[in-house]
Amino acid sequence: MSLLVIRTSSMGDVIMTLPVLRSFAAAYPGEELVFVTRKPFDQFVTGIPGVKVFLFDHHGRHRGFRGILRLWNDLRSMYHITAVADLHDVIRSKVVRLLFRMGGCHVARIDKERIRRRKLVRGRLTGSLTHTIERYRTVFKQAGYPLKLISGPWLLPSDEGRAVAAARTGGMKRPFLGVAPLAKHPLKVWPLEKMEAMLRMLMSRKECTIFLFGSPDESAVVDEIAARVPGAISMAGKISLGGEIALIADLDLMVAMDSSNMHLAAMTGVETLSIWGGTHPRAGFSAWGMPPENQIQIPDTELTCRPCTIYGKGTCRRGDLACLEWLTSEAVLQKILNKLN
Repeated sequence: MSLLVIRTSSMGDVIMTLPVLRSFAAAYPGEELVFVTRKPFDQFVTGIPGVKVFLFDHHGRHRGFRGILRLWNDLRSMYHITAVADLHDVIRSKVVRLLFRMGGCHVARIDKERIRRRKLVRGRLTGSLTHTIERYRTVFKQAGYPLKLISGPWLLPSDEGRAVAAARTGGMKRPFLGVAPLAKHPLKVWPLEKMEAMLRMLMSRKECTIFLFGSPDESAVVDEIAARVPGAISMAGKISLGGEIALIADLDLMVAMDSSNMHLAAMTGVETLSIWGGTHPRAGFSAWGMPPENQIQIPDTELTCRPCTIYGKGTCRRGDLACLEWLTSEAVLQKILNKLN
């Protein structure tokens, strides 16, 4: 008997499944969990006891409606699925879970709190949405697997990744500071000139090694930042994902936007400072396990338009990106120095 868990994107959302997957492995030894995701996200969950990864091929075999039917057929022919936990709740996963329900499986799906999300961005909700990881845990409970979340780290580097990271860091000066200066959407990105100014001030105040992280698509921008900041080293597109995980796990501190790198660092147990603009920790996507004081943002009392977006899409209502422009290089620098010292 197997529990089928579906979460195919995005990277940050897949990373946030790790506490519940590891808690499942600890609570139900001997039980099988089939995790449906896609490359390269399988590297995050490979090695968790009892977890088998099924790679969804959305550009090939599992593309389109017929591909969804093939996905369902592949899963039911390869595994004895008895329950489904849909952590994604998109058309693809809805069809798959419906087909399994028709076959007699117990099915549970995530509640994305869509109505409360709309209220939050319209300024009509003063509280916080449920954290995504807690929503995942609720789905597992509804699927018949109640969990007590175990403590981290939840993402462990592979031996191969450690070797790659060690080859990059040998002889470099501690402390190691990681910085992920970019995010998918502009409403999440602190102005790069402020980031560069802050990093230059940091290097004049404290000896350390700065590793700059980003996706291969972001490598050109990250390389330019590294060229202008003495002591900064760009890792964007220059290291394998396994090596990046191991390098992040070896950091003394990570500074990131509201992005997958923020979640990646938090899952490895590294202390993480997160910078927030148009999005907000109250939307349920904060760095798991990090205290509120690690969130760098303009207070709601000073800027009542936040959050104006859940995921970062859209444009600034004010037109001046005050949520990001008002964050000074000196303020962020002081946060970092307080942690490194």
